[in-house]
Amino acid sequence: MKRFILILVILIANNATGSAQQKANPKDTEAWTPVPKIVQAPKNALSAPDDAIILFGGDHMDQWLTAKDQSPAKWTVANGEFTVKKGTGNIQTKRSFLNYQMHIEWKIPTNITGSGQARGNSGVFLGSTGNGDEGYELQVLDSYTNTTYSNGQAGSIYKQFIPLVNASRKPGEWQSYDIIWTAPTFYENGTLKSAARVTVLHNGLLIQNNIELRGETVYTGPPFYKKHGPLPIKLQDHGDPSEPISFRNIWIREL
Repeated sequence: MKRFILILVILIANNATGSAQQKANPKDTEAWTPVPKIVQAPKNALSAPDDAIILFGGDHMDQWLTAKDQSPAKWTVANGEFTVKKGTGNIQTKRSFLNYQMHIEWKIPTNITGSGQARGNSGVFLGSTGNGDEGYELQVLDSYTNTTYSNGQAGSIYKQFIPLVNASRKPGEWQSYDIIWTAPTFYENGTLKSAARVTVLHNGLLIQNNIELRGETVYTGPPFYKKHGPLPIKLQDHGDPSEPISFRNIWIREL
């Protein structure tokens, strides 16, 4: 008897829900504003969308500074790309950013030498908090057949998150990172309100899936956060003895 009553109650409830849905107007759940901005999507992998800020288009480094002293960037520009000039130091964008979508392409030279971390080492600092290696680093390295610690290989959030897969191409071939960055936020007293998050595609493959960073990436010791606002993006002159790497086709969309 109890089971019969339960079934009857369920049937009555379902019938009431169905009747309510039939009486509801589908227009009640239509949203007409805001109307999304029309953006022209790129026609090929080398093109930027029309609302992007071009950080490097192939012929000059006007959007970049030497991180140490804010002088013009001294890396070498040729053939539509720029290459690390050893000993000139890290470079960073003139502009600072919070949340963004970014595309960057990089190439390990064919004649690369060395092994481990001393083989085409550089980094994309998704936000730079200092002139040296401070900030949030997405590792750049030859990881095609090069063994190193997994949270230091190409595509890692350095010393924090191992990439989901190794999507590396051979030295001499261009590679790409597509990045969605959400900056951390802080309370007035400097404590963390929400952690930084990042999604990364390496050569079109998902390697970091909306991960939550534990803080800035550091070589020694645990990661940490310190309060900051918008930050420049930095590229690393690592200073190892192997051949320097090159970059091209860099653009960013503020979110």
